[in-house]
Amino acid sequence: MENGGRPSLCQFILLGTTSVVTAALYSVYRQKARVSQELKGAKKVHLGEDLKSILSEAPGKCVPYAVIEGAVRSVKETLNSQFVENCKGVIQRLTLQEHKMVWNRTTHLWNDCSKIIHQRTNTVPFDLVPHEDGVDVAVRVLKPLDSVDLGLETVYEKFHPSIQSFTDVIGHYISGERPKGIQETEEMLKVGATLTGVGELVLDNNSVRLQPPKQGMQYYLSSQDFDSLLQRQESSVRLWKVLALVFGFATCATLFFILRKQYLQRQERLRLKQMQEEFQEHEAQLLSRAKPEDRESLKSACVVCLSSFKSCVFLECGHVCSCTECYRALPEPKKCPICRQAITRVIPLYNS
Repeated sequence: MENGGRPSLCQFILLGTTSVVTAALYSVYRQKARVSQELKGAKKVHLGEDLKSILSEAPGKCVPYAVIEGAVRSVKETLNSQFVENCKGVIQRLTLQEHKMVWNRTTHLWNDCSKIIHQRTNTVPFDLVPHEDGVDVAVRVLKPLDSVDLGLETVYEKFHPSIQSFTDVIGHYISGERPKGIQETEEMLKVGATLTGVGELVLDNNSVRLQPPKQGMQYYLSSQDFDSLLQRQESSVRLWKVLALVFGFATCATLFFILRKQYLQRQERLRLKQMQEEFQEHEAQLLSRAKPEDRESLKSACVVCLSSFKSCVFLECGHVCSCTECYRALPEPKKCPICRQAITRVIPLYNS
C-alpha cells in the first residue's frame, strides 16, 4: 500500500484481472445454463405413424424445439469410404493434420503443436427413419453441418511420420520447428447409425423436416441419446459455475484485502493525527507553565522523553524530533514518531 492509503498498481492489476475473468466465466456459464434449460424444455416426439398428425395439429404445423431419434437412411446415393471397404455413409469428413515440435523461447522447451492443413466434408441428403420395420414415415434432415454436435465416427486414422535428412534436422533446429508427420483421418456418419436430432420439426407438403431452430437455439445431431446429451450439457454448466464462483471469490478476497488495507491505513493516520494533537497540546501546556528562560529548552526537547535535547535528523522525512537514545530504543522497523515513515538514515545534530 502506497503513502496516502492508495492501492498499488499491482493490486489494481490483480483486481481488474480477476474481475474481467469472473465476468467472462459468468457470461459463459449463463450461456451454457440457457442452452441446458432450452434442452430440458425441448418436446420429445416419437418417430411413428402419428408424427404427421401431431405436427398438423401443432400451431403453424411445426414444433419449434423438438427431440427426435431414428436411424440414418440415405435418400438416393451414398458416400463410400476411401479407405474401408463396404463402409457407406451420408456425411464424410477427410482431414489432414500436421504435427510438429516448436521451440518455446520463453521456457526453452520443445512443445507439441498441430494444425489442420486440409479438411473436406462431403454430404448427401438423408432421412431419419424408425428402427422398427413396416413404419412408413421419414424425417428429412436439413443443413446437418450447422449442428453443434455432429455425431461422426472415425473409420480410418493413420499417421505418416516425416522423413528427414541430416541437413533437414540441422535446419529445423535452427528454425525452431521440427516436423513430426501428417495424420490422415476419415470420419463418417454411417447409414443405419442411430442419431438424435434436436431442432425445429416442420410439416410441409406432407413431408416432415428437421432443420436448425430459430431464436438462437442450438441445433444438435448427436450419436448420443437425449439423456446423455442433456447430462453432458448439465456437467458443462456445473463446471463453468464452479470456475465462475472460484474467480468470483478471488475477486471478492482481493477487494476485501484492498479495502481492509485502506481502512487500517486510515485508522493509523487518524491515530497519528490524534497523537500529534495531544503532543502539541501537552507541549503548549508545558510552555505556558514554564518560566520564560526554560521555554526555549522545552522547544528543543525530545518528543519521546521530553528530557533530552533533539539530536538527530530522520531521513527521508526530515523530521528533527528525537534524541539519540530514544532513536536507538525505537522498535524495528524504526519509524519516525511524527509521521510514521520508515527511517532510512539518521544524521546527528551538533549544537554549537
